[in-house]
Amino acid sequence: MDWIASLQATLPELVLSVGALALMLVAAWGGQGSTRAVSWTAVAVLLGAGIALAGPASYAGVVFDGLYRADAFAAFAKVLIYVAAAVSIVIAPRFFARGDGDSLHPEYPVLILLSAAGMGMMVSAGDLLTLYVGLELQSLAAYVLASFMRRDQRSAEAGLKYFVLGALASGILLYGISLVYGFSGTTLFTDIATAYGAGKSLGLTFGLVFVFAGLAFKMSAVPFHMWTPDVYEGAPTPVTAFFASAPKVAAVALAVRVAIEAMGPAVAEWRQIVIFASLASIIFGAVAAIGQKNVKRLLAYSSINNVGFLLVGLAAGTQEGVSSVLIYLTIYVAMTLGGFLIVLQMRDAEGNPVETIDSLSGMSETRPGLAAAMAVFMFSLAGIPPLLGFFAKLAVFQAAVDAGLFPLAVVGFVASVIGAYYYLRIVKVMYFDSPAPAFQRSNALVEYGLITVLALFISPVGWFALKPLGVATMAAAKALF
Repeated sequence: MDWIASLQATLPELVLSVGALALMLVAAWGGQGSTRAVSWTAVAVLLGAGIALAGPASYAGVVFDGLYRADAFAAFAKVLIYVAAAVSIVIAPRFFARGDGDSLHPEYPVLILLSAAGMGMMVSAGDLLTLYVGLELQSLAAYVLASFMRRDQRSAEAGLKYFVLGALASGILLYGISLVYGFSGTTLFTDIATAYGAGKSLGLTFGLVFVFAGLAFKMSAVPFHMWTPDVYEGAPTPVTAFFASAPKVAAVALAVRVAIEAMGPAVAEWRQIVIFASLASIIFGAVAAIGQKNVKRLLAYSSINNVGFLLVGLAAGTQEGVSSVLIYLTIYVAMTLGGFLIVLQMRDAEGNPVETIDSLSGMSETRPGLAAAMAVFMFSLAGIPPLLGFFAKLAVFQAAVDAGLFPLAVVGFVASVIGAYYYLRIVKVMYFDSPAPAFQRSNALVEYGLITVLALFISPVGWFALKPLGVATMAAAKALF
């Protein structure tokens, strides 16, 4: 394939990269006054990248001699990433408009765009080096975003913890890549699969373990979850919403591609790792969330818990399993963004953010609309029918059963009951506890509109989307097989 065709296949990343660089110059010249224009232009750039995915070049297959893969799987993941990134930009201005010196700067949407470009490279990687470059581009932007509120001690601490632990995870991943390269003689996924299929090798097995350990950090899967609660709590809430959605999609999609394309012949080896991480994440995420008093920390443990369910689908190692992972990711992104949009509305009479679960007490009386939306998101996260969260869990469990992993599905189902406790606890606080001081009302029509759309999507109204979603995810899964 010629260079022009290859560049056309990478058009979404080119749009994001050129857009980010141009907006960086605008921010440098325009200063603080350009923030609003840069933010909305960044959303337009993400829309442009999404439109670029609709062209035939986005399904061209292998380009750049195998370094990059333009297929339906990558396109599906990128759509979720761009939607989450756009929402994270749109909801930021009101959060930072607090008059405490940490106002929104035009660099914020630029960092989101650069991170999205890195995530696009991650989900389209066909080589271990492309994988690493994309992952580091995403991570470097994320470290700055976590500590974006320079005058806030928690934000600075979150950025530092994320950077230090992220550097450790990158070292582990690089060591795994070096082992895989040393024992296979290649970094291309297709050639690595050939090496794994040629026979058992202790070096390749160790490389597999270290590669999955590095990816588990990015997914915040147990036992590499330790950064998640502190970073989610300390980072600005729009950034936390971004971390809980877009990078999660990219990390899980990357893990799926590596497992299926690069290490498919070694499914018996990596399945054991995935099953352990899955069950550990489901159980730990559920149990650790029970005693939390901060709603952002609770949602962090919820994120860990949900990664466990996503890994149930990956453990199946089948086309149906990959499809179930994509279905779960789509519904998870909607539930998570909805939850954090509610958190953004939690402000006291002076307009300061409030994050305690107790502050939700009696919200059904003071803010009935918000309480109803929060209840929908919590019930869906708990997997209670008829909300879409139930169908997401059903899809991954069904894939596991079809793959002969019945015990995994049973344990996952039982452990999901534990997680339901802390979701239902929030509903109980909102509807049955004595009212706490009412949250400050605002005219944030965009945020209320997003909450309404997301709540409707995961409600029974979203049933109409299940069939086309199933068709799209199955087509995306076929691209890996």
